[in-house]
Amino acid sequence: MSPAVVVAFCICVALVTVFQYSLRAYVPGSLDVGGLTLANFTGLNKPIYLGAFWNTLLLSIETTFFSLLVAYPLAYAMVRVRNRALKSFILIVSVTPLFLGEIVRTYSWIIVLGNNGFINTVLRKLGVIEWPLELMFTHLGVLVALVHVTIPIVVLMLATAISHIDRDYEKAAQSLGAGPIRTFLTVTLPLSMPGILASVTTAFAWTFSAFATPQMIGGGRVPTVSTLVYQLGFSSMNFPLAASLSVSGLALTAVALWLLGRVTRRLKVIGGHGS
Repeated sequence: MSPAVVVAFCICVALVTVFQYSLRAYVPGSLDVGGLTLANFTGLNKPIYLGAFWNTLLLSIETTFFSLLVAYPLAYAMVRVRNRALKSFILIVSVTPLFLGEIVRTYSWIIVLGNNGFINTVLRKLGVIEWPLELMFTHLGVLVALVHVTIPIVVLMLATAISHIDRDYEKAAQSLGAGPIRTFLTVTLPLSMPGILASVTTAFAWTFSAFATPQMIGGGRVPTVSTLVYQLGFSSMNFPLAASLSVSGLALTAVALWLLGRVTRRLKVIGGHGS
């Protein structure tokens, strides 16, 4: 039996365990669970849970978009720049955050976004603001931190895709009269769609399941599926409801990734490079 089969089997067992917990009744004051019930899923229509689903979905879409917007130029420059020193600098800037860990990077953003943090201190010294901006415990603060966490992975995926593009296609387009912008839009960008698809799906799934950054930067004021699962499971000990929230979040992730995949593949067809 191959290691991949063993890992897949363990993941399936874990998913089945979580699913069966989601169908069990919660017994207050006890770690034991009751009989089978659908009450855990029907109870997810409360505003607090619907708000968590919406926040998580919105943060995932926004993080994916802005990560792609920032990472693509970095990846393109890292592959196409001829100066080795500049290429090494871009690589170091893009990849170094991966060696810090998510918790360390999140703590650094607490220092930057706090009322007495770097941003507010600079703005007050410049006379731009009189009172500190509310950046911590806000949707914007969580978004900024999540984008910073996600960018390195997106850069590496995009750089791999761009490096496999045959430059002869671009030269052919230029020889036919296409300028740099048109060559990029009609040749380079469509041919890099496989990397965009991979980076978009990875960034979306990564953000949807993120816990440390929303918990620390959001401080409970920006509820997401992962933070609510933590609160229900370890604060209220309501493991059946936490399991149902996890299962619903997993289903929503699968549907969202399927839709993202269809949209991205449609873009590949529009670019004339679909299969």
